[in-house]
Amino acid sequence: MTDNVSTKQVGEPAKGLAGYANGPSLEEINGTVSIPKGKGFWRNLMAFSGPGALVAVGYMDPGNWVTSIGGGAQYGYLLMSVILISSLIAMLLQYMAAKLGIVTQMDLAQATRAHTTKRIGFVLWVMTELAIMATDIAEVIGGAIALQLLFGIPLIIGVALTVFDVLLLLLLTKLGFRKIEAIVICLITVILVVFAYEVIIAQPNMGQAVANFVPQPEILRPGQLTMALGIVGATVMPHNLYLHSSIAQTRKFDRSDPAELKRAVTYTTWDSNIQLIGAFVINCLLLLLGAALFFGKDVDQLGTFGNLYNALQDHHLAGAVASPFLSTLFAVALLASGQNSTITGTLTGQVIMEGFINLKIPMWVRRMVTRLLSVAPVIICTILYGGSEQALDRLLVNSQVFLSIALPFSMIPLTIFTSSKKIMGEYANKTWVTVLAWVSSIVLTVLNCQIVWTSLTDLF
Repeated sequence: MTDNVSTKQVGEPAKGLAGYANGPSLEEINGTVSIPKGKGFWRNLMAFSGPGALVAVGYMDPGNWVTSIGGGAQYGYLLMSVILISSLIAMLLQYMAAKLGIVTQMDLAQATRAHTTKRIGFVLWVMTELAIMATDIAEVIGGAIALQLLFGIPLIIGVALTVFDVLLLLLLTKLGFRKIEAIVICLITVILVVFAYEVIIAQPNMGQAVANFVPQPEILRPGQLTMALGIVGATVMPHNLYLHSSIAQTRKFDRSDPAELKRAVTYTTWDSNIQLIGAFVINCLLLLLGAALFFGKDVDQLGTFGNLYNALQDHHLAGAVASPFLSTLFAVALLASGQNSTITGTLTGQVIMEGFINLKIPMWVRRMVTRLLSVAPVIICTILYGGSEQALDRLLVNSQVFLSIALPFSMIPLTIFTSSKKIMGEYANKTWVTVLAWVSSIVLTVLNCQIVWTSLTDLF
């Protein structure tokens, strides 16, 4: 990679290959949230809170659900440590992404375009666009299946309806970014409350669950390792790194003041870590639910959202707690997750399109194009297979596999940029952060290659 903007000062806008960083990232919301001058911790934390919630959505999207619940159903509480390790890696990566955006005033897409050659930038752009499509596919499928489970809406119609989510996002953008953050937090709360309630009545063995936060040797057995890799691969997703580096810039403060810059980095990190702890709790609840209700039973029936919905009201599988109310709550949480992921996925699509290729088209056209590109393969799959949920579930799994392939293409540039003193100045990663980032990047890349290999082996 080349360092085309190494002479810029930290806190000043960067001029990359395509001009002044292609303009401010997400220009219509960049620097629109005012920050009070007060010094109190809680006042500052509340002012900077919000972007972390949009990022946390990616760590609890529909793509995680079957994997986490299935992990509990097949191996009980064994994989709790995998969720913990995945969450710690997520905190590290999101801290670096937010810091990059605040310090350089460029999102990860802009920084990649500015600090690489045109050829490398083009390859990374194509991979990232495909990753965004893969992410959006999971969101569309989750929302469409939730609509079918709750209201009996045919899948093809449900998929088409998800296109109109973009119009909702356009309206929310007009109302202000704080409104988007508030709605996302409300939807996360719905998911948290639903699964907390379901886990409470399922009565898991919390002693075993807590004990398994310490990694056990059994994880290295072939079946357990494959499921662990699936949980890791479905948890850490590339689009979150681009999104966070952009929306971390929504706060308005004096970027020429070193103290203000430091305050922004500090409280944005607090916000990110707190929200990711919430995502960690929800993923733990998903695994606890699978372990408490389905461990030791016929888990082959739990491979799809529809089967999970039915299992929660099947007394042979879920036991005495099974009820239609329980399964309805599951579908409500799935719909909330799909809507949340739709908001963040659409925003990320805009970040990628503008950051890499500086494509300037009307905002509603840009967002509609991004959405239609993602919906198209889902509609085609739905038509070809006659509205089969199993076909959509296979498409969802394949989208997660592709995300595993795409992840290193965002993690490695992020690690390089945030470790560079020429780019980040005094905010460059400390040595121990750089070491952890590279270890995480290498380990996740190896694990994701294993997922891809396993998927290809199963396919052929």
